[in-house]
Amino acid sequence: MHSSGPYTNAYRTSVDNPERFWLDAARMITWDKPPTRALDDASKPLARWYPDARMNTCVNALDRHVAAGHGERTALIYDSAMVGMQRSYSYEQLLDEVANFAGVLLRHGVTAGDRIVIYLPMIPEAVIAMLACARIGAVHSVVFGGFAAKELASRIDDAEPVLIITASGGLEPGRTISYLPMVAQALELTTSTATRAVIVKRRAQVPGSAADHSGDIPWYDWDESMVDAEPAAPVSVAATDPLYVLYTSGTTGKPKGVVRDNGGHAVAMAWSMRFIYNVGPGEVMWAASDVGWVVGHSYIVYAPLFVGATTVLYEGKPVGTPDAGAFWRIIEEHGVKALFTAPTALRAIKKVDPNALELRKYDVSALETLFVAGERLDPDTYEWASQVLRRPVVDHWWQTETGWSICANPRGLEQMPIKAGSPSFPVPGYRLAILDPSGHRVPPGTEGNIVLELPLPPGTLSGLWHDDDRLVRSYLATFPGYYLTGDSGFVDTDGYVYVLGRSDDVINVAGHRLSTGGMEAVLAGHPAVAECAVIGISDELKGQRPSGYVVLKAGVEIEPERLRDELVERVRDEIGAVATFRDVTIVPALPKTRSGKILRKTMRQIVAGEDYPVPSTIEDPAVLDQLSEQIHGS
Repeated sequence: MHSSGPYTNAYRTSVDNPERFWLDAARMITWDKPPTRALDDASKPLARWYPDARMNTCVNALDRHVAAGHGERTALIYDSAMVGMQRSYSYEQLLDEVANFAGVLLRHGVTAGDRIVIYLPMIPEAVIAMLACARIGAVHSVVFGGFAAKELASRIDDAEPVLIITASGGLEPGRTISYLPMVAQALELTTSTATRAVIVKRRAQVPGSAADHSGDIPWYDWDESMVDAEPAAPVSVAATDPLYVLYTSGTTGKPKGVVRDNGGHAVAMAWSMRFIYNVGPGEVMWAASDVGWVVGHSYIVYAPLFVGATTVLYEGKPVGTPDAGAFWRIIEEHGVKALFTAPTALRAIKKVDPNALELRKYDVSALETLFVAGERLDPDTYEWASQVLRRPVVDHWWQTETGWSICANPRGLEQMPIKAGSPSFPVPGYRLAILDPSGHRVPPGTEGNIVLELPLPPGTLSGLWHDDDRLVRSYLATFPGYYLTGDSGFVDTDGYVYVLGRSDDVINVAGHRLSTGGMEAVLAGHPAVAECAVIGISDELKGQRPSGYVVLKAGVEIEPERLRDELVERVRDEIGAVATFRDVTIVPALPKTRSGKILRKTMRQIVAGEDYPVPSTIEDPAVLDQLSEQIHGS
């Protein structure tokens, strides 16, 4: 780490004088009642930010820009590769839509603090509904569109929403997904009786409407409701009041409802846009994610609008809608300055178009930086993206729980050298440490548990919905005084952080603790490998041994035995014989969540012959059957 410079100075201030640092940052936000203090840690280990302040999140996203004379600036670009349409909303137009839909919510009796479940595809109404909730102080809980009825029901039971906002359906390449039967089934499965109404946005491509449904709970049509809507004025809320609840899958089955506040969230989002992503007023940010995930909440909906930027809402895939040039087309057509995507998307493009021939068809000169997060960025994908784009590829690391980056190379603060495989440095506000199992700090270069010293900065989780005991058990009890990220890693002698994967992805081979993430990086460097996963499987002699599963690049033909020998040799050369790596299986695809994370735990269960639940977040359940058949022959 530099001994001096903008990053080091900012980081030291955030650690030595967080009160001053976060009150300064709060000036980026418009307050109804400005904060006089930043941190309230009276309820340790939990903390609250800006306890005496009041504001409105929607005002900060929309009204203040219109009031400042920027109403004509483009706020939202909807680009749907699925229906072949684009639509732009100015700040003024988006504010009108949001205020009117907020009026619809008021007409249904929604008041500040009420929860609303939003179950929508990637359409503008998803953004409008979220901001409308924020406008009147309601708490939204977005559920990924297409989640099965059982998953939707569990979230309804926990959040107890007064309204559900949905659409007739979502679109995937080659198929449509009808949402309304899933919503109806979910309501039958719920024990909560809080839901009073369902509002449905019809989509021409997917049959179904509110009129198709009856029963105890009335169903209303979105468009009809908007015809005579009275625009709603913004409601002032406490900075510590909840803005949203976002569910993340829990290991015990019951999803965990991460609670985000209004004030700390707005400050963290605005600060990160300026200093991490280097995006400001009138510039274009595209987070190629889904509004159902935390990346969509933070960097499709809220952060770009807080700073007066333009955000892109893309309905489509990186490949197949229609080709591997989809991302490059969007960058050219909309002048994208910063693209944020997951390594999985880059690997998908690389697999189909390894020589980036599609890229040559587009002018991507507007793109300044490619930001990557969501899973480990393997060095091979990093090198490929860096070479074909000739732009900085910035890995950064965070979680649903934190809501924004724990580690990053802050492009708007100080552009520091990039090291492949590292998300660079802790972001100001995050006091990161590496601890051994006993809770002692380890020296540089030594792997251990990545933890964050409490209190966490603004914008991170302010609790788990109705379950703060679980918050303490899950995150704060293992190492008192620290938040447990659940990831393992190390910090090198230059201060760069390396995240090696979830702690349970570290395997123990004959007493040697080895990172499967490290082995995956070696396999991914082979020219024939598009993507891969390494899992630990039981071994009578060594306790565990690593087993590799690889997907080949398009058009590559190689003898399995030859590939196995070459990969084994690579691991031996780069990690050592201690890894005892010798199992390689070529598979057509790896099982993944819809957000691109490889389901390694499920893979371990399949290999071990155990019964396994099909994860609710899975992209394609058929991949699990293929894998099981390939491994067990049935």
